[in-house]
Formats: sequence, structure tokens, C-alpha cells
Amino acid sequence: MCGRYAASRRPEELIEEFEIETVPAHLLEPNWNTAPTQSIYVVAEVEQRRTLFIASWGLIPSWSKDSKGGAKTINARVESIAEKPSFRAAFKSRRCIIPADGYYEWYAKAAPKQPFYICRLDGKALAMAGLYEHWRNPVSGDLITSATVITTASKGGIAQIHDRMPVLLPRERYEAWLAPTPSPKESLLALLDVPGVALDLVALPVTRRVNSVRNNGSELIEVIPIEDETLPF
Repeated sequence: MCGRYAASRRPEELIEEFEIETVPAHLLEPNWNTAPTQSIYVVAEVEQRRTLFIASWGLIPSWSKDSKGGAKTINARVESIAEKPSFRAAFKSRRCIIPADGYYEWYAKAAPKQPFYICRLDGKALAMAGLYEHWRNPVSGDLITSATVITTASKGGIAQIHDRMPVLLPRERYEAWLAPTPSPKESLLALLDVPGVALDLVALPVTRRVNSVRNNGSELIEVIPIEDETLPF
């Protein structure tokens, strides 16, 4: 799964990487410990414009009676997104990219669990494939936009840490994935099949301070020395 990630890039950096045309009036502060239900940046095609907007992390289906389930839908498994009721409508027409510096995963066989920061070897942003949805609060009338990260089976050395990882899209697939026009299910799923992408990733051991969402800062992604022989890297 993907339950925490770092997102510290300035909007101008995201504009260049994702060819964004529209940005929100309110901008988010850098967040090195993004957690479920927090506000995140999302990239999508809105009214034929590549748009950066803010959503809550944890998808709330439009038919939900309340927003409580959002914390449980931060991830959507690629194997079931086309059929699962919570995601299938968004999969058809509300696809997005969730930009990240890198994400955290915990190696469970270490005692205590050892967190790793997983990022691109070249330092560029991760383009996590996602879905977004709009939900209107039946009591207040407020419209909430929420999003989920699509996950797949881990590839390469990353699989030694955890069996799931975000689907990371290469730049040449951005346009097809974000296109709002209807596409065959098979074509969309094919875009999410990114063989060998894990070869461009590096897993770095980091401080256990990342375990608490109260800790936030660039020190969380600094590499620490480890001597535990049970660790995979």
C-alpha cells in the first residue's frame, strides 16, 4: 500500500513537470509526512485544461451517506478498480496523477519496523496514478473533492520491503491517462501496467520519527546508517 508520502515541491516545479495550466488560489505548504485525510495536490484534465487542484486523501464515492469511509480508501488496487463500486465511476472519467517526492514503506521483518523512503534515483517527482471524486455533504451542502492512489504488486527490490507499491506513470503516459474522454477498460488498465519501473527507484532507510504524523520536516527523508543484518538493503 501507500500510506505516507512526501510532497514538498513548489507549484512552479509541478507546473513544469506536469505541464499544468491552472493552479489553485490557495497553495499547500510543503509536507514531508503526508497522511490519510490530509489535503494533497492532484493533477487532472478539467474543462480541457491541465489543472492542479487540492483534494482530501481518501476517496469518498459520490453515493456515500457520509465522509467517514475516506480514511479507508486512500489506496485502490489496480486489480479491482474497474469493478469495485467505490472506484469504478471515477476510473471511467475522473482519473488523475498525484505528485510526490517519494513515499514511505515499512519493512515489517525488522524489530521494530524500519521505514524506508522510496524515490526516483534521478530525484524527479513521482507521478502516482490516482482517481478523484466529488461528494456533497447532505447536511451542509459543502462539496468535497477526494482522491485515492492506485497500487499494484511491487516490482524489483521494492518487493523485499512490501508487496504493494503505487502505480508510477512515465511521462509519455500522462496525456492518455488524464484524458477525460471515455476509453475502453482494457486500454486504461494497460496504461497502468508499467513493467520494470522499480528499476528507477531507490529505497533509503530513514528515521522512525516518520512513524508519527506529528513529525514533519526535510529531516524525515535524510538517510540514516543501519547495521541490522535482517534488513533487505
